Amino acid sequence: MSQMSEIPIIVQDRCNGCGLCVNVCSCGSLVLFEDVISFIDSGRCGWCTLCEAVCPTGAICCPFEIVLEGR
Repeated sequence: MSQMSEIPIIVQDRCNGCGLCVNVCSCGSLVLFEDVISFIDSGRCGWCTLCEAVCPTGAICCPFEIVLEGR
């Protein structure tokens, strides 16, 4: 079994500095500094995956799978 990353993975070479991920991050875990995104507090990240969903360049990856169990 692979170990889940504590925070979403950022491929900084792909980041174009648009800031869309910062705008959707309700946890305040992301910051844009010198046109590159970084995590400032991984403990606040709620793994909502919105940052990954809005990233136009694929610079953010949330490497886990959500499994819904039927009742």
